[in-house]
Amino acid sequence: MKIKTLLFVFCLLISLSSFALKKTNKKEKLVKITYEQFNRGKLIPSKGIVLTCANGIVKLSSTSKIENSFIDYNTKSVVKVLDIDSTQYKQIRPFSELSKATASNKKLTILGYQCQKASFVIFSNRIDVWYTTKTKFKASPSLSAIIENGLILKYVANGNYTLLAKSIDHEKGYMHYPQKNIPPISQARYRELIIKSRYVTIPVFHKEQINFQDDIINPKKEIINHTYHFSKGTIILKKVKLPKLNPNGNVFITLTNWSNGDAYDRTGCVFTLADDNKKSILAALKNGLKELPIYMDNKGTEYQGVISTNNYTVPIELMRFFTSFGVGYFNNKRPINNYNWQDSVVYKQEITELISMDKKELWIGVFIGNYDKGGHKVSLDLNYYPPFENNPPKKKFIKPLFYTLNIMEASGQNYGRMFKNDTLSMEFNMTTDIKNPQLLFTTTGHGGWGNGDEFIPKLNQIFIDNKLVFKHTPWRSDCATYRMSNPSSGNFGNGLSSSDLSRSNWCPATLTQPFYIPLNNLDKGTHTIKVTIDQGDDEGSSFNHWSVSGILVGNK
Repeated sequence: MKIKTLLFVFCLLISLSSFALKKTNKKEKLVKITYEQFNRGKLIPSKGIVLTCANGIVKLSSTSKIENSFIDYNTKSVVKVLDIDSTQYKQIRPFSELSKATASNKKLTILGYQCQKASFVIFSNRIDVWYTTKTKFKASPSLSAIIENGLILKYVANGNYTLLAKSIDHEKGYMHYPQKNIPPISQARYRELIIKSRYVTIPVFHKEQINFQDDIINPKKEIINHTYHFSKGTIILKKVKLPKLNPNGNVFITLTNWSNGDAYDRTGCVFTLADDNKKSILAALKNGLKELPIYMDNKGTEYQGVISTNNYTVPIELMRFFTSFGVGYFNNKRPINNYNWQDSVVYKQEITELISMDKKELWIGVFIGNYDKGGHKVSLDLNYYPPFENNPPKKKFIKPLFYTLNIMEASGQNYGRMFKNDTLSMEFNMTTDIKNPQLLFTTTGHGGWGNGDEFIPKLNQIFIDNKLVFKHTPWRSDCATYRMSNPSSGNFGNGLSSSDLSRSNWCPATLTQPFYIPLNNLDKGTHTIKVTIDQGDDEGSSFNHWSVSGILVGNK
């Protein structure tokens, strides 16, 4: 008898489960709420939000192809589902972790419902909402401002941005709410994935060594994604393939640097080659300095490859950076109480004006001047961010003019010492008019003793067609900010460290940004540019020099 009873109960449970499953899978009546968007009281067409509600679940409309957002009033949680490369992730945030509302006595009638006002403070933003509790369903157009027992019909952020319910409609259909077999992840991990999905990362180098070495053998052919080592190992160079991208996006480079044995601060740069079918620094890297044109100052001193000519184009400097005193390698070799040394130095800079992302391939190189067998290690990524709006593509104008940073220093390329005897002067030809022409001018002074130009402010001036367009004394007085990135920096008797000292437009463990000089009257034709610097006197074997870069940019 007991067996028969158990069998009956078991069959009944199966029957009820099947019935419940069929009922859940039937098409359900959906509630669709449409909100209009306003900015400072002005309607923004086609920018509204639509909510779909069914059985205690709310789905928010989104333009994203990879993310869906839900409010689950049954479990009192916000649920986000991310689909990247055919893999789904789920992030759940309970209502208890959200900001709490402060009630108000103010009333407002919206779509025939009397609504009560409540307010939230979220990341220093004031959010005001008007909600009703007179509906069977609950919903909010926001994942952060939620009334657990109410339907929010108006949402106002900081008094400016407004979402106002325009209509509530009942429809037939089924709302897909993906929950099963999706692994949950933390909010921090979800945010990382969603941010990275919004832009394109093009890896160039990963912990590549830049050091001083002999007997380097490179392939004779140009191989895509192969790391070439040049100039006794102080330059690495790679030809990378670029994906097809909208050329109007923003481009950044991210460089990470570790000491691999070198204890000193060194000049470094990231550079690319101009696409103008002229000879470039690549020829000299392969065949020697004889490939570079000679510039001679009025004292007869020769400088290799410092200005662009009819047959040669100087490198396009994407980033000027300075390594730290030994970050990473020397962290454990000089422990100091309460000094928490950084693991590495990360430099990130926008280079949108300096690089055309409509190319198929691109040479990218990194130079660090050093004479250490361990040297340094670097990782480098290109980061491409799509444009905010799909406007017609702009054709960039990029014309490198001069470059005195001797990236082939280890091969014998001379330092930029001409400013003591002369100006750096050259002619250039503009074959077309450009919009918003600018000169990107990067300058750093060097001469590492007490009276050297590294530690004495010096005036820089630029003249175009004998008219002064730039006059400035470049200087950095914030170097002490980066002390935690300089473990092997020498400590002086007065309490200062070498890395603390102010310098001529650079600090150990920082990058140096270019000056953006507008050239509104730069027309077609031939022009002359002159760079003058108040370079100081040499002392014995110690000499001053300046690393300057000048690149014309604009839109064709």
